[in-house]
Amino acid sequence: MFNIKYDIFNAPLELKKTHDFCASKKPELAVVFIHGIASNSRAFSNALKYLEGTTSLKNVRFITFDLLGSGGSYKSDKLNYDYKDQLEALDNSLQKLKLDVPLVLVGHSMGSLIVTRYASTHKKAVKKLILVSPPIYTERDLDNPAFELAMKGFKDIVSVKNRAILKEKSFEESIQKIVKNRKNYKTLVETTTPAVLIYGDLDQIIAPYNIPKTLKQNPKYLSAIKTPGRHGVSREKYHKIREILEEMLNA
Repeated sequence: MFNIKYDIFNAPLELKKTHDFCASKKPELAVVFIHGIASNSRAFSNALKYLEGTTSLKNVRFITFDLLGSGGSYKSDKLNYDYKDQLEALDNSLQKLKLDVPLVLVGHSMGSLIVTRYASTHKKAVKKLILVSPPIYTERDLDNPAFELAMKGFKDIVSVKNRAILKEKSFEESIQKIVKNRKNYKTLVETTTPAVLIYGDLDQIIAPYNIPKTLKQNPKYLSAIKTPGRHGVSREKYHKIREILEEMLNA
């Protein structure tokens, strides 16, 4: 349980909840979505419209948050925007929900790293992980000069949509302290929370060549689904999320 406090009101650090809906008054499952870098919870808008309109998922509660430094969540130069900050805020936010049903965490891109790290220290709380377009970089990848060229290309793509975000502390710190964290790969291959990796066949951002390696190292808890497409939360990906949730409800 995290207890560090940052804001001027001496209140627990929390994420901004941006969506909370269940078509039933008696949910059987809670699904929390965590977005990636240079994004916010609106990345899941189309997915939520589809999932919440699916009759078989009427007993699922869908919740989204903005990460620190993104959307409507807290921003401050006093924050480090590292795992400690984001996990503290996520934990406080989930505790505030007072969930009494199984919890599924869905992370997209960097969000998948955050939810995997959260599950590693909250094994009883998290029933399943759904990792959409997870960036899987080994230490060897991080030490490869080609990696920095790839990161520059990623920043160029981001700048086309929002050049100003490149100057924000949350963006660069998140890259350095979360995306490039050297323990990410180990955390994934050592997870004991069942996790499904969903990725596009044209997604080169995530180092897809490492996915077979992770499955081989942890076949008991890791599985993967390849879909058409690139890095975003596409229709093909949230159709697979639906199938996974339906399977959980029917188990």
